[in-house]
Amino acid sequence: MRVNISNNVTKQAIKDACTAYKNFFRGLQKFLGFKSKKRSMPKFYQDNVKIRFSNTHIKFEGFSSGRKANKKMNWVRLAEHGRIPTNAKYMNPRISFDGLNWWISVCVEFPDCRETLNDDGVGIDLGIKDLAVCSDGTKYKNINKSRKVKKLEKQKRRLQRSISRSYEKNKKGESYCKTNNVIRKEKLLLKRNHRLTNIRKNYLNQTISEIVNRKPRFICIEDLNVSGIMKNRHLSKAVQAQEFFGFRKQLEYRCSDKGNQLIVVDRFYPSSKLCSCCGNIKKDLKLSDRVYRCACGNMIDRDFQASINLKTYGEKFAG
Repeated sequence: MRVNISNNVTKQAIKDACTAYKNFFRGLQKFLGFKSKKRSMPKFYQDNVKIRFSNTHIKFEGFSSGRKANKKMNWVRLAEHGRIPTNAKYMNPRISFDGLNWWISVCVEFPDCRETLNDDGVGIDLGIKDLAVCSDGTKYKNINKSRKVKKLEKQKRRLQRSISRSYEKNKKGESYCKTNNVIRKEKLLLKRNHRLTNIRKNYLNQTISEIVNRKPRFICIEDLNVSGIMKNRHLSKAVQAQEFFGFRKQLEYRCSDKGNQLIVVDRFYPSSKLCSCCGNIKKDLKLSDRVYRCACGNMIDRDFQASINLKTYGEKFAG
């Protein structure tokens, strides 16, 4: 069967390269580098005028020849039904492959969804023991400590060790031989990685949606030095699994969409060391001290107190 690809895929790639060069000469980005087939995710563009959606299928442009028997190749079945509107104007559709599944992303115009907000705000303290502690007392647990994630992590480690042993066993001189058994195990490892990533992202999105759906007037978080924390070999793996940067980026997107004001506090603000009652700063507070004890008699969980201090800071600078 002969398959034809639309010329819009090549033309859009040239347009993207032209835009990248213009941004480089304007000083908006670094000099662009070519994508490697080994490390980059394969993506291509589709014409936004000729692409069509139904509740169960998507029609691409130029996937088959003009013969009547191959006309059905243009229609591809969607795994998620009814997610994309069928009577909308589509912009910048892109198809990508992550090594396991094919994905399509498309921009769709929709009316403004900003809602009436409450007068109250919320402070959020991110951590490793709990993902987030809010100033109203709500705690969101660390999903990486759940039984499901721990089981998947154990399966992932076993697969990695098994693949490594298979490579060493089939080594020929200085080169490694990839057998069918190794390919099968690598595909299983890819599925485990995708499963773990999807669980973490889903929990992150649910947590942010629950916070934003309370309709607070402002949300105050701390600017964490994630790159500095990652240098600590005892905390780097736990911090990476928590995805603090992804939490902040998703929160920025949701706040701009719903109309909430997001206030980011400077990383040197002593949110955990500052007493919420008397304002005293306890400079000798250690990371192992999970309960804050002040001379004024205040005894409180350090993460909860940090969220209260962040809310107090946000009330001063909220518009």
